[in-house]
Amino acid sequence: MVILSLVMDMFLLVILTTFIIDQSTKAAVQLSMYPGESIAVAPPVFHLTYIMNPGAAFGIFAYQTHLFITMGILLVVGVLIGYRKIPPGFVLMRVGLGLVLGGALGNLADRLRFGMVVDFLDFRVWPVFNLADTAIFIGVCLLVWELFKDEQRKLKRGA
Repeated sequence: MVILSLVMDMFLLVILTTFIIDQSTKAAVQLSMYPGESIAVAPPVFHLTYIMNPGAAFGIFAYQTHLFITMGILLVVGVLIGYRKIPPGFVLMRVGLGLVLGGALGNLADRLRFGMVVDFLDFRVWPVFNLADTAIFIGVCLLVWELFKDEQRKLKRGA
C-alpha cells in the first residue's frame, strides 16, 4: 500500500511539475515579449519566438478551439482511467503518462484562457513549440519504450 501511494504521488508530482514549468515559461514569454517577436539565443540555431498558435502541431486545424478542448478533456480522462490499469513495475509508463497529462493540461489551460496555445521554442527547422509539447513528446517516447520492453519480456518468457 505504501509503494502504491509513493508511485501515485510520483505520478501527481510529474503532472504538477510539468504543468507549473509549462505555464511559468509561457507567462515569462508573455510578460517579456510581444507576439511575433523573436530573440536569437544561439543564432542561427535557436530563437525564442512568441506566437499564439490557433491550431495543433504545424498549425493544422487552426481555430478549431472547441475540438481541441474536447480532445484535451478526453485525453485527460483517458489517461486517468488508463493509469489505474498499469501493472506494478512499469515506472517509465507512469512517468510517461504523467508527462503527457501535464503537457496536455498545460496546452488545455492555454486554450481555455486564450483560445490558442502560447508557443516560443524556435529551432528554425521545425514549427515553434512549447514545453508542454516537449513533455507530451517525451512522455509518448517513454510509453513506446516501456511497451517495447514489455514485448521483449514477453518474447523472452515465451522462448
